[in-house]
Amino acid sequence: MQLPEDVAPAASTVAGLDEALTHCRACPRLVAWREEAARVKRAAFADWDYWGRPVAGFGPADARLLIVGLAPAAHGGNRTGRMFTGDRSGDVLVRALHDIGLASQPTSVRRDDCLELLGVRFTAPVHCAPPANKPTPAERDTCRPWLVRELQLMRPTLGALVVLGAFGWQALFPAVAAAGWAVPRPRPVFGHGVRTDLPPAPSAPASLRALPVFGCFHVSQQNTFTGRLTPAMLRGVLAEAARAAGLTTTA
Repeated sequence: MQLPEDVAPAASTVAGLDEALTHCRACPRLVAWREEAARVKRAAFADWDYWGRPVAGFGPADARLLIVGLAPAAHGGNRTGRMFTGDRSGDVLVRALHDIGLASQPTSVRRDDCLELLGVRFTAPVHCAPPANKPTPAERDTCRPWLVRELQLMRPTLGALVVLGAFGWQALFPAVAAAGWAVPRPRPVFGHGVRTDLPPAPSAPASLRALPVFGCFHVSQQNTFTGRLTPAMLRGVLAEAARAAGLTTTA
């Protein structure tokens, strides 16, 4: 079995990376869980042919804004095969992007629904659905080479990051450090609306620009149903990050 640390660095394009990622079987617990969820299914989706594999990033390879989540949901991305598609989290995020002019439509239902992200891409530090939405530190670390290579391949256009939730925030910094940016010590503390600007590392290519990173509460039902994260709060962070990335919004 090939590991991400062996496969990911060989990808020469984002599309090639996405394709290689979908064949990963490096984490036995995650492989068993994603396949069990795909076999048993949820009653509401009994007629679906679940994806049941790692879920790659979604959006243009030359995106200027990268949104980093946590991991696919067992009956969302693990069912549909597309990041932030087929669950409430995806509904909230895509609606907010559409509201500010960065998504072609306000819904994200299935892979063939014609959704286009405009200058934006979705990704995650863990690409398989984890039990209870909680990857282990070892699973996070095993999956990291996919995110590192994605960041490296996107360096020519990448202008800003939005990180959804504390798990993604903690997982991101080792990846951005490996991809060429300098991370301060101590690391920046997560918070909604927090911004930190990461300069290129001394060893980075001369063309590499500083990278603004924005924190945002995760678009989970726990946050959106309780009002901890409102649509206005989400739109605010997304619009600010989009402007930092050089995108034009309607906000």
